[in-house]
Amino acid sequence: QVMLGESGGGLVEAGDSLKLSCVVSGRTFSSLSMGWIRQFPGKARTFVAAISRTGSTYYLDSVKGRFTISRDDAKNTLYLQMNSLKPEDTAVYYCAATEKDGRDWFPSAADEYEYWGQGTQVTVST
Repeated sequence: QVMLGESGGGLVEAGDSLKLSCVVSGRTFSSLSMGWIRQFPGKARTFVAAISRTGSTYYLDSVKGRFTISRDDAKNTLYLQMNSLKPEDTAVYYCAATEKDGRDWFPSAADEYEYWGQGTQVTVST
């Protein structure tokens, strides 16, 4: 019912920027809490950033000050602005959604999200 489509990944050099987008359909976007999750090769998916229904944001410590998560409810779209990219940011980035919010939601736990996109590859060269 909830469909997520990520785009915006690519191959860039260290220090460059990328902006990821995620278009949401099938549900009222404003009713969903959203997150960006990334996966390194051979590793489990890990939290990067999240935003609540009301716009509260949460970040992995290592991306604070470099990444910005935002949402445009009028366009049913989630964004991740990624600045000052580092080689260690190289991963597949997934858009994720959950109906949980408030005290029932733990933004940094990847398994808290029920809906997932197909992922977009971000590769940062040295």
